[in-house]
Amino acid sequence: MAQVNVETRGELDGPTQIARQLIDDSEAFPEQSPKLKGRARLVARLHRISSSQSIGSAGRARARTYTGSGKASVSCLSLSSAATNYEASFGSSLTSEPSNGYSTAPTSGANTPGLQIPQRTRVRALSNLSTKSSAAMPAGVSTVRPGTPSGIATVNEDYFAGVEVVAAPPRKPLNFWGDMPTEIRMQILRYLEPREVVQCSSVSKEWQKMCFDGQMWANLDTAAFYQDIPADALVRIITNAGPFVRDLNLRGCVQLRERWHAKGLSDACTNLENFSLQGCKIDRTAIHSFLLSNSRLVHVNLSGLAGATNSAMRIIASHCPKLEYLDVSWCNNIDTRGLRRVVEACPGLKDLRAGEVTGWEDVEFMQELFERNTLERLILMNCDSLTDESLAVLIEGTAPEVDLMSGRPEVPPRRLKHLDLTRCRGITDQGVRTFVNNLPEIEGLQLSKLNGIVDATLTELLLTTPNLTHLDLEELDQLSNAVLQSLASSPCASRLRHLSVSYCEQFGDVGMLAVFRTCRNLRSVDMDNTRISDLVLTEAAALMRERTPRTLIHDNEVFKPATGLRLVAYDCQNVTWTGVREVLSRNAEVFTTTRALELAPLDRPTVASSLPSASSSVEHISTPLRSTTPRIHVVREHSYPSEVIQLKCFYTYQPTVEEHTKRVMRGDFVSARKLERKWAEFMIAQEEAGAVGAGSRRRRRRAREAAMMHADEEESLGSGVGGGRRRRARSGGCAVM
Repeated sequence: MAQVNVETRGELDGPTQIARQLIDDSEAFPEQSPKLKGRARLVARLHRISSSQSIGSAGRARARTYTGSGKASVSCLSLSSAATNYEASFGSSLTSEPSNGYSTAPTSGANTPGLQIPQRTRVRALSNLSTKSSAAMPAGVSTVRPGTPSGIATVNEDYFAGVEVVAAPPRKPLNFWGDMPTEIRMQILRYLEPREVVQCSSVSKEWQKMCFDGQMWANLDTAAFYQDIPADALVRIITNAGPFVRDLNLRGCVQLRERWHAKGLSDACTNLENFSLQGCKIDRTAIHSFLLSNSRLVHVNLSGLAGATNSAMRIIASHCPKLEYLDVSWCNNIDTRGLRRVVEACPGLKDLRAGEVTGWEDVEFMQELFERNTLERLILMNCDSLTDESLAVLIEGTAPEVDLMSGRPEVPPRRLKHLDLTRCRGITDQGVRTFVNNLPEIEGLQLSKLNGIVDATLTELLLTTPNLTHLDLEELDQLSNAVLQSLASSPCASRLRHLSVSYCEQFGDVGMLAVFRTCRNLRSVDMDNTRISDLVLTEAAALMRERTPRTLIHDNEVFKPATGLRLVAYDCQNVTWTGVREVLSRNAEVFTTTRALELAPLDRPTVASSLPSASSSVEHISTPLRSTTPRIHVVREHSYPSEVIQLKCFYTYQPTVEEHTKRVMRGDFVSARKLERKWAEFMIAQEEAGAVGAGSRRRRRRAREAAMMHADEEESLGSGVGGGRRRRARSGGCAVM
């Protein structure tokens, strides 16, 4: 093959010189090589994968494919078949083996002089090497110049054919609330208050449909928000909830006065079980519509409704056989004739509340209640028509058999657990005596404001009521301390939780001290307008100390106690500030104990010691030294009362008591003790100021100073004992005035 001399550099065009300079000076490339663009970039890439005119600088003959015109050309290397030995080596054309001045197609790849490729040069891996070992040329670029022998095949292939660009799949838009299941969304909305759910309905139509869904309102109790919800929203909730509603409480919803006959309101709810219309302005027709549409009613509350009549009782008797609870208190248009229908038609009736209902002198109705014996709670407060005779029929029946030995009627015991006869003026001691031995399961007994109840009757009755927990004896002025002493020794003493003896003017320390010493589970005691003294308050404080264990706190955490006993002792002439202070002192009583703990001694820094080994070398072994000085850790424990006493006393003491209790309940015991101390100093100064004799002016001045300090303490917001004392700005005032 003829050799072609290499032309001078001046014969090359501009882009070829640039590419050649990049290859020859590859060792001198800087760290950041300039980026080429356009045609220069394409030529530079072609020279990286093929031979170029730089071969002439090495003294080698130019390949046959060059025409000698001085322009750059491309030598297609290794264009032999797939059986050549060089098809798997795409870098063999860059070796440094001499070619002896000849270059042929099958051997040019091995004989081409090597080029020094810079280390930062990008190496592009070729795919599908089993078929071709040379790179493809871009479309439109011919690899054969005019005059090229016909034995060399041309390559017409895209340069970027091996690069596959895969488009990223479009990301689906995230709709967290819309993609959530409906059940989960409903469960989330149930954590909101009903008023908040109604407010959320104004977000969009979708939210409005979801907020007024019937599944949200299975239990519709408007007692907490009936003043804040408009009538239209309430009507829509009821109509949309419809069959889903089980419990419907519309107590106090006066805004529905003109909307009861709205389309579908009274007929929407058909599966009600608990229904309350207490205090609503509703007419008789709407009440009847609700009762006729719901045959599964168990609890019905119609108290205080003027539209509730005996006709409503007749509807309940015919359509609500599962009724267990009925409240018709203060319904003036209902009497025992309507209640008798309900009692006869509802065998499961257990709770009947009929305060201020007339007709209780009906002996036949009382005999019906006696024979059924299903009532567990009977509220007959302010029923003036109830007499001793009708009450005796309710407890003992008509003409019962009498035991000859004891003289008492032999009747099955009543199932009553709560009986309220407050202000039944027709009941006397004779009617209450029928309770003896006939109410073994009674738990709550209210006999307030009855006439003629004596000690003997209650003494016998308390011995036969072992489960009694609530006892109300208010305004029974004929009772004495003997009743309280019998209560303290009765079987129900350990169970008693509530006791009311207000306005029992003969009760004093003798009876109340016995009650507080034996009834250890008392939670509420009303003893205003009695003859008790400071001894009773002191005994109550001692009861709380013994009954409730104290709480230990090892660090400075804030502890907030609970209310364990409620005392009402106002208008008691023998109760002074000393007894009140005893209660306050017990509420803010905090004990601090200090104890020392011995801890394990600490290890000193290690010391290296040398020991000879078997190979006559020295090994360094670190041995820790243990300190002999004992370590003492001081631990402080604070003991707080778990429960406190809530006291209501004389009106001049009550502001101080309320402020003291408020500080204790929020855990500010230090400030509470400071208030108690200042108040005690004020009361002592007041007593000294009232004394006559020498030094009266000095005592009065001290009383005024103590009063000012006590007023400052009540108005201050600080909680620390050592904090600065802040006083109100006071002017001296006019000396004349």
